[in-house]
Amino acid sequence: MQIHRPVAILSSPRPQPGMGRFHPQRAAGRLGAWLQLIPVAQVLVNLVTIRSLCLLLLLSVAGTPLAAEIIRGADAETGLRKWHLVESRLEVELVQRLPDQTRGFFMARGFSPAIADEIAVSCIFQTIVRNTGNQADAVAVSIDLAQWRVIRADGEQGIRLKEPWIASWPENAVSEASRLAFQWALFPTRQEFLADDYNWGMTAFGLPPGTVFDLDLVWQEDGKVRSTRIAAIECAPDVERLQ
Repeated sequence: MQIHRPVAILSSPRPQPGMGRFHPQRAAGRLGAWLQLIPVAQVLVNLVTIRSLCLLLLLSVAGTPLAAEIIRGADAETGLRKWHLVESRLEVELVQRLPDQTRGFFMARGFSPAIADEIAVSCIFQTIVRNTGNQADAVAVSIDLAQWRVIRADGEQGIRLKEPWIASWPENAVSEASRLAFQWALFPTRQEFLADDYNWGMTAFGLPPGTVFDLDLVWQEDGKVRSTRIAAIECAPDVERLQ
């Protein structure tokens, strides 16, 4: 016996109340009539204004250097304090070195106790400098430590550079090997950093242990001279002599 199943009959949905057919020609006519109400010159002015605002927004995001950010902290184990600066493409970190730590370092490299102590009590910091830019912008950052200034209430001075320091030692007081070790241990006086380049070394600020000072940093970036200040930096105390 053949079984006949009912077949659903598909039909177009009935229009709902409030709905009608879309007439492209009629809609275009209404749009044209509306546009005629707006002066063409005003439309052009609005478009130019919007475009200019968008361009300024893009430039502010992509091309404007970031404001200075200074983070102060301390090592959880040693308690040595550190200062971390980020401004534009320059990143600088200063970490205290205990005088006794520096004495031992240079005595192990052939320096006499007297000269090793002279270095140790000169407010030595471990210094890290980096160009935070990316390879796409290809902007170099250049520093010259001779332009950095140490600021105190009683005046200001430059930081202690390694070249005149080495020249001040009599030839028979420090061996060539020890001079070379000192040369490599201290941060380069002048250096150019390409994007993402970095370097580290010791810097000497020529102040007694425990002294508090401000540091004015100067650098060149994209052909322009820039400067900023890190306030209230503190030389590490000479713990060995405080005992």
